[in-house]
Amino acid sequence: MKDRNSELTRGSFRFLPLLLGLLALLDLRVELILLFDHITWTSLAEGLRNHILAVTVLLALPSLWRHYR
Repeated sequence: MKDRNSELTRGSFRFLPLLLGLLALLDLRVELILLFDHITWTSLAEGLRNHILAVTVLLALPSLWRHYR
């Protein structure tokens, strides 16, 4: 019974990594535009520092894909 519940839970949240990735990219879109225009170490550091959750989600996406597959 426990295995069936865990499979049902994983199946219902199948698109969660995709949703989290899209939301992280939406959060970072202004910073990414600025980085594409003029990339500097300062702008990169500020983007990472001001959007730590979005960066963490993007770094964790491969693990999330494996978990929810």
